[in-house]
Amino acid sequence: MNIVLFEPEMPSNTGNIGRTCVATNTRLHLIEPLGFKLNERALKRAGLDYWDRLDVIVYCDFEDFLERNPKAKIYMATTKARKVYTEPSYEPDCYLMFGKESAGIPEELLLEYQDTCVRIPMWGDIRSLNLSNSVSIMLYEALRQNGFEKMTIEGDLHRLNWKR
Repeated sequence: MNIVLFEPEMPSNTGNIGRTCVATNTRLHLIEPLGFKLNERALKRAGLDYWDRLDVIVYCDFEDFLERNPKAKIYMATTKARKVYTEPSYEPDCYLMFGKESAGIPEELLLEYQDTCVRIPMWGDIRSLNLSNSVSIMLYEALRQNGFEKMTIEGDLHRLNWKR
């Protein structure tokens, strides 16, 4: 799986997303300009001690991303989409793309990829969910559809044991 952040602005969101990517063996793609520096403390704090284990690639712009990933099947998350995020059948190597916190993905790109634009349903007139929450929701749906391949499904208690 691949997560693509288009011009992310908040280091804490990107740090949280990076930690989720490490936990799911997902590559993180960052499209510049970024609203922070990759060595910023807030980014590292949110990513905890996982940041050095993150598979991350930085691109100078969307065209650079497309040139370096020419066969990418991109699903764009937007509150404006007609399809709900649970409708597509996500491929194991697909790219889930999310826009910057203040403006989302530019509408010109959404029109270009309108067949693969998806939304997370929300109640009422709320503008959007937090970026890192949106990434988690969509990523785990894509992983679920692919059988959580190679992921640990069961856990052990620290001091006690589950009843059999």
